[in-house]
Amino acid sequence: MQYATYFEAIDVRQLMDEYPLGAAFEQRFVGMSTDELQARQHKQFVRQLQRAWQLPFYQRLWGDAGIGPGDIRGLQDIARLPAFGKAEIMASIERQPPLGDHHGREIPVDGVIHPMILHATSGTTGRPQPLLFSPRTREVHKLLLARAYLMQGMKPSDVVHSVYGHGPTNGGHYVREAVIHHTAATFVSAGTGIETPSIKQVELMRDFGASVIVGFADYIKRLADVAREQGLEPGRDIPVRMITGHLAKDARQALAEAWGGPELFDWYGVGDTGLIAAEGPDHDGMHVMEDGHWIEICDVDSGAAVPHGEAGDLIVTCLFTQDIFPIIRFNTHDLTRLLPGASALGLPFRRMEGFLGRSDSMVKLRGINVFPQALSSLLAPMPGFKGEYLCVHQRDASGREELCVQIECEVPATDALQQQYHDWLRRKLGVEVRVELVPLRSLSALTGVETRQKPVRLLVKT
Repeated sequence: MQYATYFEAIDVRQLMDEYPLGAAFEQRFVGMSTDELQARQHKQFVRQLQRAWQLPFYQRLWGDAGIGPGDIRGLQDIARLPAFGKAEIMASIERQPPLGDHHGREIPVDGVIHPMILHATSGTTGRPQPLLFSPRTREVHKLLLARAYLMQGMKPSDVVHSVYGHGPTNGGHYVREAVIHHTAATFVSAGTGIETPSIKQVELMRDFGASVIVGFADYIKRLADVAREQGLEPGRDIPVRMITGHLAKDARQALAEAWGGPELFDWYGVGDTGLIAAEGPDHDGMHVMEDGHWIEICDVDSGAAVPHGEAGDLIVTCLFTQDIFPIIRFNTHDLTRLLPGASALGLPFRRMEGFLGRSDSMVKLRGINVFPQALSSLLAPMPGFKGEYLCVHQRDASGREELCVQIECEVPATDALQQQYHDWLRRKLGVEVRVELVPLRSLSALTGVETRQKPVRLLVKT
């Protein structure tokens, strides 16, 4: 059997033509008709199907649903296929450890075995999941991310300070590669607060003249506080003009103010799929990169498609994963909604809102769904809120479920202020929760805001 090395398995120039960026991206897609885009998507999807049918995982998943080869002719039939998520992948791994039977590592592509890149999720919602990529998949991830950065205005003159983690998670690695391979900007790979202490991070930003910060908003905002503690003024001593990462919608103003007013951009993706959608210069939702992804918004309980504009689970099909691990109808369990109207940029792509919470960490209180990861947006307007909080879920002696929201507050935690927070959350959530105002930095050990890419927002006590 013939084995290929990484660069033998790909043609970078060809991939850059398939998934263009910068001016070539605009030339390819601005003004493109929906029919032309759908014809491209159909061709890609058929290739994914052909490869997926070679994998035991899909043979089992689809066979159990009564689907056979030939039953699915194109994207018009995709909803007939069952969705899958992390639970099904972890079951695949238990069936065939350590990497499962959902990949085609030993199944040739055109007579050649392709190399496999191994990373893992952060384990925010449980045991870390192995992430398996081919060289092609990895390169397309980088191209789509670089496309987003360039669309948002990243320049060759920028110094990009990254607070994405490295280790086994893939985020920091492919973000670094996207910037240095495809943008010409200068990249500073600082990592999380445990990789480079926060004080050292702000010193690096000052010394190298960071103009762009990329990462998760929680920690980026924390760094602004650390900078001021060190006598540095964000926006003046650290001339950041742009922040692009994963932002809470209603907390954007506080983040911008903390850093002296840079332009903010949101983007969305998960470890399995890479970037799916990104905010553009129009600041009107996120443009779904539909030359690389097909998305569906489905009801959390039934799995059926929701009406356009309603929130539900984001289910994604990657249109470029045609070798190691085809991804067809992967349920991210992240909540979002599609936005109405056409793209102001002239793109044929649909637009979606950002991250609205996770359905698999939802807490149901007296019939009301509460999404802990979404509370930062609700709390953003409250006096003294600095972005840090933790939801503690437990049952009292009578078996009644309770949720206590612990909130870091920079102003004195008076009874009146605590009541104000309590009344605000009750009105916004539609259900009673307890509120506990706590001092700044008191939750860091529990949320991991300085050590994790995604802070913990829900603690379940039994």
